[in-house]
Amino acid sequence: MLGQGLLEYWLSFLACARVKEVLVLAQDRADKVEALVGGGLRWGLNVEVAATARELTPEEALAKYGPDWAVTVLDHFPEMPNMPLFTNYRDWFSAVQAWLPHARTSNRAGVREVQRGVWIGVHGSLSREAQLRAPCWLGDHVYVGAGAVIGPGSILEAGAFVEPDAEVVDSVVGPDTFVGRYVQVRDSLAWGDTLINWKTSLEVKVPDAFLLCSLRKRSSKQRSVRWLDRIADLWTNLGEAESVIQEPPVDAIGS
Repeated sequence: MLGQGLLEYWLSFLACARVKEVLVLAQDRADKVEALVGGGLRWGLNVEVAATARELTPEEALAKYGPDWAVTVLDHFPEMPNMPLFTNYRDWFSAVQAWLPHARTSNRAGVREVQRGVWIGVHGSLSREAQLRAPCWLGDHVYVGAGAVIGPGSILEAGAFVEPDAEVVDSVVGPDTFVGRYVQVRDSLAWGDTLINWKTSLEVKVPDAFLLCSLRKRSSKQRSVRWLDRIADLWTNLGEAESVIQEPPVDAIGS
């Protein structure tokens, strides 16, 4: 989220709070968590990762590891316990929007606020004719074409490619995701060829790669757990909604 993982934001927060020892209880993919953390050296912390057979409650964690620990479930951003991330897409979007001003942590190089409420990463290509409307966040290696409108309330993750005259409003474009010319993405999460309306949780696949697609090819032999699928497992109510993307006339689709 905004170019970093939730655990990274928490470790930055704990380092600023002068915490020295951190124990991460990882029920899922503990080896990848351990590789990401790297012992905590990046944050000046001593971080240990312990694999657990299931997700423990705070009470169970205290009973197993001792009462000297302060236990936090990472289902929210630091100091935002009333804004849960994993109840539904609406809550997730609201929490990420609230986190925007705090995502440029002290140990994060390259991210700059070019105007009030507009943050841009490194190595991007932004047309001078593009409109950036606060609040919005553009990650590393992002491309935005002439006449495109980004924001308000929009996030382009690293490697996102938005063609000229497209619009992204109150939406998130995932990493390495292509948004075609004249396409309007509103109130949605666009991730590869998948669109999810964060207001209703309605999910659709976009078959036309000129409108929306992933720029990164996934190996057929690679087994991975998609982030969207992991989020989807945590909500149960699918709503009915209108289309979340407006398609241009056929003769308006550029190559």
